[in-house]
Amino acid sequence: MLASLSIRDIVLIDRLDLTFEAGLSALTGETGAGKSILLGALGLACGDRADRAMVRTGAEQASAIAVFELPEGHAAFALLDEAGISFEPGEPVILRRVITADGRSRAHVNDQPASVGLLRALGDVLVEIHGQHDGRGLLDPKSHRGLLDEYAGNGAALASVAKAWERLSAARRHLDDLRARKAKSAEEEAFLTHALEELDALSPRAGEEAALAAERRFLQQAETALTDLQDAASAFAGSDALSARLGAALRGLERVRSGLGESGDAASAQGAALNALERAAGAIERALIEFDEAESALSEAASAFEVEPGALERAEERLFALRALARKHQVEVDALGPLRDELAGRLEAVGDSEGREREAEAALKAAEADYARAAGALSRARSEAGGKLARSVMAELGPLKLDKARFRVAVTPDETRAGPSGWDVIAFEVSTNPGAPFGPLERIASGGELSRFALALKVCLAGQQDGLVMVFDEVDQGVGGAVAAAVGTRLAQLAKAGQALVVTHSPQVAARADHHWKIAKDEAGGAMRTHVTLLTGQTRREEIARMLSGAEITEAARAAADELMAS
Repeated sequence: MLASLSIRDIVLIDRLDLTFEAGLSALTGETGAGKSILLGALGLACGDRADRAMVRTGAEQASAIAVFELPEGHAAFALLDEAGISFEPGEPVILRRVITADGRSRAHVNDQPASVGLLRALGDVLVEIHGQHDGRGLLDPKSHRGLLDEYAGNGAALASVAKAWERLSAARRHLDDLRARKAKSAEEEAFLTHALEELDALSPRAGEEAALAAERRFLQQAETALTDLQDAASAFAGSDALSARLGAALRGLERVRSGLGESGDAASAQGAALNALERAAGAIERALIEFDEAESALSEAASAFEVEPGALERAEERLFALRALARKHQVEVDALGPLRDELAGRLEAVGDSEGREREAEAALKAAEADYARAAGALSRARSEAGGKLARSVMAELGPLKLDKARFRVAVTPDETRAGPSGWDVIAFEVSTNPGAPFGPLERIASGGELSRFALALKVCLAGQQDGLVMVFDEVDQGVGGAVAAAVGTRLAQLAKAGQALVVTHSPQVAARADHHWKIAKDEAGGAMRTHVTLLTGQTRREEIARMLSGAEITEAARAAADELMAS
């Protein structure tokens, strides 16, 4: 509910503070008194375009503040939360807009800086203005689908379409991904095949790098080691070799020992000599044995270092090939084996892409069929509800002096615009004269007709937009008598469950209001000023009588006013 509206220095209004109540409020007054200024100020606070011409002459800036008291869970609170505007539960929502004389604009929500876009978004869920100044809600073609779905109670059907759309979107993404991968598969297959051929040709083994590196070090040292060993072996060979000299010494000892004989007292000189000869002979024999073993070991060692020609080159070639392939794939040499298995798996998967694509295509067709069934059912429900709504609106047009007009809800399926809410383009269309083509509501109807069409729609859609403040600007334009009374009756009906403001020149409409404001202007300080007065009792009676009779209020007009107010 709009609780209050404060205006400062807007056009003819220098200072104005209005407090509103629930129900129907009528704003009346002479033409040009400033009723449109009030609506313009409300629109400004709700995010309408700012114009520096709105700043009162001589003022530095103008401002409009609209205060709304809202029930718990109102859509405005979600917008505030999303925008990071802090608020306390139960506190009012305050929209403030300031325009400077040079055309700059500032916006605040609950005294916190905000964007004009946020004001506009809040205004869309708080206020609906119908008439010559704005077309929020009903007159916005973007809202028609949602309004029709609420009217038809299509919640379950919408949920079904949304789920089908989610599945369809997922199926499309999956197929697109497979096709994108397939487009690269030929290049990838060639790469994988070549990589596997390289790996299979090299056939790397775990631990092979370390073994080859050790073998390379051995082979690099083998030639030098073999030369040294051969020199050592040469030192053992020849007539003057140590073995020959030791043999000659041993034979000399044998001759001396033979000359002394086999016996002798150990304590005698002969015995001592024989004992020494025995030890010397034993030592020489052991030296000969060790010499022979050393010569044999040297021969074996030399044989071990006699490597096959080209062995070093082959070892280095394989080691370098393994390391090069590892660098190419950016892995360690020991990881080449596992890499080969991984690449083989990828190649197998690439080869199976055709089968997976066929499965994805089948899944997409199934998802498309499911979505088409859900969207088609929703479209039929919308068409049925649209016909029902059109008939209801048509029944309202006659009493509102729009009996020659026609109204329809155009439900046009368009698969190219499919989405989570279906594929229908929905528009409220009118034809105001017999034989005239249908067209968009906001373009075909004139100002007064627009308000009455909106009123008829609001009556038929009652309850679909709970919490909105409804503003009707001169909804009674060009009508009077019974038609004006019908307008007043419908406005009062709409306002019972909420709040409605109507700018009117019709006494029949004003008489049905719960609250009545008179807007007038007069000269003060050499300039015209607009002021607003809340009318009750006798003052209200006089205003309605004035509206009935004109400048001169008669007793008959007063009596007629009493009758209207009592009805």
